[in-house]
Amino acid sequence: MHAAEAQEALAAMHPLGRMGEVDDVVNAIIYLENAPFVTGEIVHVDGGQNAGH
Repeated sequence: MHAAEAQEALAAMHPLGRMGEVDDVVNAIIYLENAPFVTGEIVHVDGGQNAGH
């Protein structure tokens, strides 16, 4: 989505210090699939970018 030369600067903007990967989203989906008592939640898979807002 972004130019390769921008990746390092963009990663530095995230609290986790890296860009998200497909596995990050997949792990959130697997969690929700296996958590039958969790209902109606919004899971922000954003590396902490939304924390505190």
